[in-house]
Amino acid sequence: QVQLQESGPGLVKPSQTLSLTCTVSGGSITTNLHYWSWIRQSPGKGLEWIGYIGYSGSTYYSPPFKSRTSISRDTSKNHFTLQLSSVTPEDTAVYYCVREVEAGGAYNGMDSWGKGTQVTVSS
Repeated sequence: QVQLQESGPGLVKPSQTLSLTCTVSGGSITTNLHYWSWIRQSPGKGLEWIGYIGYSGSTYYSPPFKSRTSISRDTSKNHFTLQLSSVTPEDTAVYYCVREVEAGGAYNGMDSWGKGTQVTVSS
């Protein structure tokens, strides 16, 4: 059973870059048709999907985040990393890493989640 674990600083100052890593165990991030995503939930807001890095290394970012987001991976360590630049207090949220799966030419949903990590943006 695949497990995902987020790690990174819990406090980031405004204008700095937020950097989080998701370490995956029990499965490979290069497994065909698996996509590795970042999602966040802010106080009083619903879930916001930020973007993914796919099994081939391709990336896609949600338009609201595209200009300041980068998702990369290290296949030797089986982890992937989120970098969100120019953060403001509105980026304060619980950040989750998630596995999304495609099968039979169709989207199969999000089947594995990390526990989430709180990131606060404050000076």
